[in-house]
Amino acid sequence: MNLLHITILILGYIFLLGTSGKVLNFILSRISSKPLNQTISKEVLDTGFVIGKCENFLILTFMFLQQYTALALVFASKTIARREDMSKNSLFFLAGTMINVTYSIMIGLVVMLLIGII
Repeated sequence: MNLLHITILILGYIFLLGTSGKVLNFILSRISSKPLNQTISKEVLDTGFVIGKCENFLILTFMFLQQYTALALVFASKTIARREDMSKNSLFFLAGTMINVTYSIMIGLVVMLLIGII
């Protein structure tokens, strides 16, 4: 792996971590009848932000390592950890998780194409 590939990988992480929250908020605000800050408490939003960034990092890392079955582990772990919150507002958590996972995989595929892994 040369310096260009390493630079692209690092930029992929920075891009994903910097944009995923904005994309997620944009899409969720379009499908929700109320603004997110009226639907979800600040504490839950902040917790979701941190969990989402960890999820982004793990998904991208597993994709670069070509450990695709580990993606299911990330998804299942998040579901178990946020089970109580999911029962209160399933739209926010299920749609948010699916959007975040899909966006992370899309960015991962683009980066992998750029460096020639796939």
